[in-house]
Amino acid sequence: MAESTLVTNDDGIESPGLAALARAAVAAGARVTVAAPLSEASGTSASLVATEDHQRIVTEERALPGLVGVPAFGVGAHPGLIAHVGCQGAFGGTPDVVLSGINRGANIGRAVLHSGTVGAALTASVVGVRGLAVSLDVGFDGNGQAHWETAASVVAAALDLLLASPPATVLSVNVPNVPVDRLREPRWARLAEFGSVRSAVERLSDGTIEVTTVATDTEPAPDTDAALLAAGHVTVTALRSVSEDQVVQNDTDAVDTARSPWA
Repeated sequence: MAESTLVTNDDGIESPGLAALARAAVAAGARVTVAAPLSEASGTSASLVATEDHQRIVTEERALPGLVGVPAFGVGAHPGLIAHVGCQGAFGGTPDVVLSGINRGANIGRAVLHSGTVGAALTASVVGVRGLAVSLDVGFDGNGQAHWETAASVVAAALDLLLASPPATVLSVNVPNVPVDRLREPRWARLAEFGSVRSAVERLSDGTIEVTTVATDTEPAPDTDAALLAAGHVTVTALRSVSEDQVVQNDTDAVDTARSPWA
């Protein structure tokens, strides 16, 4: 393989999932550089925000477990910004691939819009770089044993699929949180209307707004990422980044830029 690969996440540079993903990429033959937020940046989507200064981004060299000789940086920025500057050579050369994860928790349904893990991969695609987001279904409360080795076991195959796809392809892979020998075969999946959790919002008497996360009770369609993941399958979803909605914009094959949208 020997593809130049930038590995990032939204759980932070200390996350065991990040190290597991980087080790799996190295084992698959990738040339890996790691750059991840200095602190957790979950839910930041594709935000281009530095945590301290918008013009100068703090970086700290780090040593990650099991990754001798692999350059690694803790970065004072959200993963979207890390992918953005990384694809411009900020961490030494332009990567061919951006890997993001392994996220502690599934990224399924249309709520992937808000994920910093997915946001990094989507940001890479804007400049033509392939992106892969990998998430482990630990559960919305984040408790219990995380089977990082299970998610890491699918990385090589996912990378092969990604590299066989056109430039700017983005794949979101979700892995059940079970031992490797209990995994069911991977399946293509469409996004569920809702993820496994939703936000509950309440305005309190002191004028503040309380936002909590609760499990959804809606049964997902059987061919969606939420349903297939719950059934024990590894799910693979190809995501499209920012592009025109041709169905709304024009009902012909070619966009007529001279036509008024109010006509």
